[in-house]
Amino acid sequence: MSAGAARYDAVVFDLLTALLDSWKLWNDVAGSEEAGMRWRRKYLEITYGCGAYRSYASLVEEAAVAAGHPASLAQDLVARWQELEPWPEVPAVLAELGKRVPLGVATNCSAVLGAQAALRTGGAFKAVITAEVAGFYKPRAEPYRAVLAALGTSPARTLFVAGSASDVPGAQGVGMPVFWHNRIGLAPVGSTNPEFSARSLAPLLDIVH
Repeated sequence: MSAGAARYDAVVFDLLTALLDSWKLWNDVAGSEEAGMRWRRKYLEITYGCGAYRSYASLVEEAAVAAGHPASLAQDLVARWQELEPWPEVPAVLAELGKRVPLGVATNCSAVLGAQAALRTGGAFKAVITAEVAGFYKPRAEPYRAVLAALGTSPARTLFVAGSASDVPGAQGVGMPVFWHNRIGLAPVGSTNPEFSARSLAPLLDIVH
């Protein structure tokens, strides 16, 4: 690699945890942090075992009932979707990274909600791939491969910024190096280790030249 050359040709982000504080919204809708976390854990369990795409709203509703909450929480979450807020450093990090390399998103939700959530970050993305678009939920390989195809970059030269623990082995499974933005201190999945890990996105500016 010549002096000054980019280490990566593109950066792809998980949207709803790496860039946005979706935890807060789920907790607010559920009524407490404990209730929100219980609901979210059920949702992640159902989604990661889902594979082929089923309606995002139906999975959220199924998780609410499984967690002992009213099914109506799913509608409430979607109704308040525009309340999603980026982590504090996100606008500045995306603005700077966008000057260096193309940016993309791979996220587990519907096409409509994915587009709305991407706008909440203030970033300019070359590709926004949702589970609905890819036909499968992460950590299946299809969403990661779909965003790579949309960006036209190779896995080894495309850094994936994970928010959830399962995104680490998911992205690595298709050959992508991973920066885990482990904001809330989640436990890793199995023995998989990301190439980089931090509780802030700020270190990305030193990694992506």
